[in-house]
Amino acid sequence: MNPTKPQPNPAQDRRPRGFASASASPPPNRREREKEKERTKLRERHRRAITSRMLAGLRQHGNFPLPARADMNDVLAALAREAGWIVEVDGSTYRPVTQGAAAAPNQMVNYGVQSIESPISSSSLQNCAMRASLESHLPLISIEDGLSPVSLDSVVAGTDSKRIKFGNTIDSPDFVEEDQMMQESTLCEDDFRETPYIPIYATLSAGIINNYSQVLDSEPVKQELRRLKSLNVDGVIITCWWGIVEGRAPQNYDWSVYKELFSILKEFHLKIQVVLAFHEYNGTDLSIGLPKWIMEIGKENRDIFFTDREGRRNTECLSWGVDRVRALNACTALEVYFDFMRSFRTEFDELFNEGLISGVEIGMGPNGELRFPSFPQKLGWRFPGIGEFQCYDKYMQENLRNSAKLRGHAIWGRGPGNTGYYNSRAHETGFFCEKGDYNSHYGRFFLDWYSKHLIERTDLILALAALAFDGTQIIVKIPTIYWGYKSLSHAPELTAGFYNSANRDGYTPVLEVLKKHNVTVKLALCDGPRFSDDDADMALSDSKGLCWQVLSCAKDLGLTVAAEASFPCSSRETYSWIVGTSKPKSDPDRWFLSSFSYQDLSSDFMRATDNEDDEYLYQLNKFIKCMHGL
Repeated sequence: MNPTKPQPNPAQDRRPRGFASASASPPPNRREREKEKERTKLRERHRRAITSRMLAGLRQHGNFPLPARADMNDVLAALAREAGWIVEVDGSTYRPVTQGAAAAPNQMVNYGVQSIESPISSSSLQNCAMRASLESHLPLISIEDGLSPVSLDSVVAGTDSKRIKFGNTIDSPDFVEEDQMMQESTLCEDDFRETPYIPIYATLSAGIINNYSQVLDSEPVKQELRRLKSLNVDGVIITCWWGIVEGRAPQNYDWSVYKELFSILKEFHLKIQVVLAFHEYNGTDLSIGLPKWIMEIGKENRDIFFTDREGRRNTECLSWGVDRVRALNACTALEVYFDFMRSFRTEFDELFNEGLISGVEIGMGPNGELRFPSFPQKLGWRFPGIGEFQCYDKYMQENLRNSAKLRGHAIWGRGPGNTGYYNSRAHETGFFCEKGDYNSHYGRFFLDWYSKHLIERTDLILALAALAFDGTQIIVKIPTIYWGYKSLSHAPELTAGFYNSANRDGYTPVLEVLKKHNVTVKLALCDGPRFSDDDADMALSDSKGLCWQVLSCAKDLGLTVAAEASFPCSSRETYSWIVGTSKPKSDPDRWFLSSFSYQDLSSDFMRATDNEDDEYLYQLNKFIKCMHGL
């Protein structure tokens, strides 16, 4: 130690603490401190979301073989290889040596590395599907400190010369697909010639029959089929209602109305997909309830129906709590469903043998979809409400209590009490809000039990369907619950039975059961209701992001996927998006849909014909040709 050199005094360099710190400088406002922490979390979450979607877009549209947990080094290496450079394992990067080159292959050549602010050369990306978006490479995305979670959905990226606005960047593939989708918005038949043939089915209106198991008038039905045949539609979808066929008494099946319909269809040589509907239907001109003998039992035992937290009964379909309980004239619900399926298979054995019936869709819940009936409009639900859990009948409550006892926490044998109401928003509840109880030990136990009830029930139903329809394509419809998809809890999906919060994949466990039974998945390609951008932001909706997640899971598992349009198809952009989703040209495995279903096709066609809407008819014909690969 040098005695002449002044030594630092530790006491002077130490940061003041306690009262000394308070006297040195006033502490920052606690509210400001919390706001800054929240802004930091939002910025980090937004950054991760952008990175994730960019990597997904490069994999999907650029055919880049990026690993599951890719970082910037993997992206740079993929870009370099795409440009024809050689990238070694240790990161050494150099141009391939051509004939007559002076450098030896093992010699290292130094090249200047471009700054991140310099544009990427377009010549190095000749074969990349993302070329259009990368040519306008932006150096920085600036996020203002005052942005809220909703306003983060629309971020302004700044450069020296211009400002470009990107919409729907969080949890949506739109960020990486924007330029590509704009370039491919026009539907060109030449682009899809000699592509895989995708059959198109049209759903027949439920109003062609009445509650008395009668066809209202055969001539309008034949006229509708002629129109469909003129459009080169491959087949039709007919719904067989449990409430009509077995409406009077148990195991007293009346298939006469469907025999008449199938005989008419035989004349037009159209394929048939049959939907076995075990739910009620409430249309503008027709209402079909559950069988009368079921409703009589329900008067004595209200717990055979789904029940919400306030004790209100939902008669859309039977509670899954009676699937294995002999509450229906000494029969379980599973036995009743199986007898119905077996009766249909026996009654129309000839049509199955002839191949006229190409598939059978099993109704798994409300509207035929695989979900809990958590959004009942007759009980007051309106979009975009989060819905309510439907597990308060005595059978499901008993199952919950038993599961809680097996877990060792008997107090957990009850439903959550702070989930709000049908039309609540997630942030208004104590259970679904950020840092809410859905992510607590009890919340995770309850949601796991709730979703497993859906999964186990699906396994049982499909095992019986495989027995009844051996050798026939079985179809299950997956719902697209897209509102609240940008939130952390994904509350509407949770109440519907899909444990798909931000940190958990809720669709793969369900699809694994469907894969086990070799089932075709039907997914509604939902574009959402026609609301404004502000309403969409408030609902935290992302329909395309949800479709992308389910389709990705299904493709990874090797499932056969069909789709239907749950929204009106009338524009060129809509048709282009459907065709691009049905048979993506950039997919390296040449994946494509097995079939596509069009709702209200005949009525839309008739309306366009009456109004002499030539543009609609032209686009519709082009769409069908593209789907057929002609």
